Amino acid sequence: MTAENIYQELRERLQQLELELQTQKLWSAVAPDPKALESTTPFMYDTLKLHQWLQWVYIPRLRAVIDAKGALPHQSHVYPLASHEWEQSTDFDKSNLLRLINRIDACLNGSDITPDSAPDSTH
Repeated sequence: MTAENIYQELRERLQQLELELQTQKLWSAVAPDPKALESTTPFMYDTLKLHQWLQWVYIPRLRAVIDAKGALPHQSHVYPLASHEWEQSTDFDKSNLLRLINRIDACLNGSDITPDSAPDSTH
């Protein structure tokens, strides 16, 4: 799979995730307090709910990397966290969200566009 194909697939999957978060009423028009976004805890777990982190951190950061044709993360393991975090949730339908997150993880984990193999931008 070419780099452009991986970027395109991720772009589409992120759009699907955004739409599903909106469908499940987990998308907010109001950004979290800027202090909450300064957290250094993985997934900003201490200041944001998972769906907030997906909306305000994960999706925008991955889109920025894709737009810059930059190096993608070496690995992604958002699905296990989401599965655990939403295990007891009954206020929204998590099945499609989990499926989409799992597909994004699989795409990232199967890509070879990492910091060690990203195309040299000087050419």
